[in-house]
Amino acid sequence: MILVFMVASFGIAAIGVLLMVVKPTYVQLKRSPKKQQRQLAIIGVSVLSGVVGWLFTDLVVVAAAIMSGTFFVAKRRSNRRPLRDERAFVDALATWTEQLRDTLAGAHGLEEAIFATAPRAPKELKSEIQRLVAHMTYGSTSQGLRQFADDLDHPTADFVVSALLTATQYQARDLVTLLTHVADCARDEGRMRSRVWVSRARTRSSVRIIIGVVVAFVAGLFLFSSDYLTPYSSINGQLILFSICLVFATAFFLMKKMSQVATPERFVRKRIAQ
Repeated sequence: MILVFMVASFGIAAIGVLLMVVKPTYVQLKRSPKKQQRQLAIIGVSVLSGVVGWLFTDLVVVAAAIMSGTFFVAKRRSNRRPLRDERAFVDALATWTEQLRDTLAGAHGLEEAIFATAPRAPKELKSEIQRLVAHMTYGSTSQGLRQFADDLDHPTADFVVSALLTATQYQARDLVTLLTHVADCARDEGRMRSRVWVSRARTRSSVRIIIGVVVAFVAGLFLFSSDYLTPYSSINGQLILFSICLVFATAFFLMKKMSQVATPERFVRKRIAQ
């Protein structure tokens, strides 16, 4: 009777967690059928993995942990945008800034210089610069630059855009020197990111190895030494197992956070007409 009560309690708690995660995005899912289908698929796979875990281990906490882990991993992968190489992006931004600086000497203005650099822009920025040119052709330069900053979505790009916005709005006289300084800063940031990426790569590798060893060890216990886990089927064992899972989840989260490179907040945003 107590075991049935525990199963029901953990099941209700797991469903509550899933609803808390899904509810904030309910409106967006109604507007996007593809997102709705993907979200429902993630929930279905998570519940199925929890059921399989329960049938395989006969432990409620393990089943809930498997279901929660499957849900959050799948949701993170489905929402994550394709990763871009930040080092290559910053170097490409510096290259385009230098191109723009060199073109200004023979151009009649900033707009003409931007148009001239579009065909020779680095491939990492080519599509965004082409959209900037199209926006400038049929709209204002300042709004096009702000949209350009949103398309790039990077703090270093905001420095370049802010310099260009200053030139378009206040007629900056020494724009060449300013662009030179911004390009040098972008080069320095690219070198810094290379050093940080190498150092954080060790942490990311350690996280993968530890997670793989823990999962393989636990799976091996269930497969080859299930009697060793018999004490965890009691109420006290379930509570202890829940505490162990919570400690491991917190440790993995902190290690994952350590492997990420923090970036400053952006300060150039697109102005929306009221």
